Amino acid sequence: MNNYVIFTDSSCDLSGETLNKWGVYSLSLTFRFNDSEKEYKNDEMEINDFYSKMKAGSVAKTSAVNSESFLESFEHLVKEGKDILYLGFSSGLSTTFNSARLAKEELSQKYPERKIYTVDTLCASAGLALLLRLVLDAKENGATIDEARDLAEQKKQSICHWFTVDDLVYLKRGGRVSPTVALVGNMLGIKPILHVDREGHLVSVSKIRGRRAAIETLAAKYGELALTHGTRTYISHASCENDAILLSKILKEKYGAETEIITNVGTVIGAHAGPGTLALFFEGKER
Repeated sequence: MNNYVIFTDSSCDLSGETLNKWGVYSLSLTFRFNDSEKEYKNDEMEINDFYSKMKAGSVAKTSAVNSESFLESFEHLVKEGKDILYLGFSSGLSTTFNSARLAKEELSQKYPERKIYTVDTLCASAGLALLLRLVLDAKENGATIDEARDLAEQKKQSICHWFTVDDLVYLKRGGRVSPTVALVGNMLGIKPILHVDREGHLVSVSKIRGRRAAIETLAAKYGELALTHGTRTYISHASCENDAILLSKILKEKYGAETEIITNVGTVIGAHAGPGTLALFFEGKER
């Protein structure tokens, strides 16, 4: 009997409604703006309001989920007799996974009869959502918790993450580009192409001139790296839905790829990448 639950965190950029529908448990990373001490969970501010504040110049700071929160949530499920498979935000981008790992180690000693597995997915945003979906499909087809964990470990290095951003100022704030590069790049309409590498870090790959060219470059990465053309894609966007729809259309026309989900880049990832971020996720031959 599959008496286990799948657990994740808000970095997967899926709505609470979708997670509930999928039967996935989750904890939320938090954020606050520099002009306020109020701390928000991922879904406690309307996403359009969040990006409007960023566009107006407010700077958002984010915080990982702490180990105490994981301990409380995990223990509640364990006491109900459930095993837990946690698929977490890349350790290359957040300390959230380490918090979950610490909670797991403590509870495994206290409840040795229960299985609690934590997988550092090295994924983010809808890349994590796609891995979740693959694991959930396996669970629904009868996979045991050990088989589901092994699948997650096997598949995580084939989940491709390709991004572009519209304004370099947000990458400058995070120290990913210098102030000079940000200033000149914005003046020249330079749009970086980034991806999440095998260690789970966000890295810059190339620079493209113009937004349309950057969108077409994301689509071309699908053509180059997709496991098979036509395999499903997930897209996330930060207040640029029309660009997400355009990318989906290009993928369909050129490669026969169906976009299964278009979702918002959530507040935690959006705080670092900024409004105008557009990201594509798919199962590839390699990252």
